[in-house]
Amino acid sequence: MDERQKELKQKVVTFLNRDEIDFLDKLGKDAWFSTGMKLSRIQIIEALVNLMMQFHVQGKGVTNKEDLQKHIIQALEKYEQAQE
Repeated sequence: MDERQKELKQKVVTFLNRDEIDFLDKLGKDAWFSTGMKLSRIQIIEALVNLMMQFHVQGKGVTNKEDLQKHIIQALEKYEQAQE
């Protein structure tokens, strides 16, 4: 990552419940114990955002997190069908 890309990063504050934090921490620890490289919470969230961008998840018609989850699932199913 070059200096310009670092400058363009924005800080995002989020509020997650205990189960969501535990899930992120478990992912990071699983990576650490299996590879020796720990993933931070932000690296995991960043990967998820990048994945949604890759699958072209859009917010059109989304009014709540359940709608967004449906859009994500549809994008994954569409990708899965294209792989067959």
